[in-house]
Amino acid sequence: MKEKKPDMVVYDEEKEQYNAAFLPYATSFSAPQIKAPNNGSWKNSQIYKANKHLKTKYEALKAEYEALMKVLEYNELITASKFSFEPIIGEIYHLYNNAKDQPFLSIINPDTCDFEHLGSFRLTSDYLWEKVDSKPQSIALNH
Repeated sequence: MKEKKPDMVVYDEEKEQYNAAFLPYATSFSAPQIKAPNNGSWKNSQIYKANKHLKTKYEALKAEYEALMKVLEYNELITASKFSFEPIIGEIYHLYNNAKDQPFLSIINPDTCDFEHLGSFRLTSDYLWEKVDSKPQSIALNH
């Protein structure tokens, strides 16, 4: 018959040794109280940071999506318009509505045309139409 150890003694019967020094927790009444760390504020802080990061990424993706939808809208509008020439990459063209409210593409500047101007566009090397400012940029010369 094995000798019974007192309740306050930590003894491993399988290894037949005292193992209080090897345990990750206190084993005596005089040991400090075990308290779980309060990581609620850390969790809240991390949740806030993660949500802010994800919202920022979402807003960037949303802005990119909206920009792509604008490009798609421009391309559909210009492709459906009437024009009898082959547009050249990098050149600026102007979109107008004719008297019957049908869109057409032209090389004529808006300041010399009486039709309703819908916008000015440039054909990119990707064969996508991008909207540009129709007003000519003045170049400032420094003397």
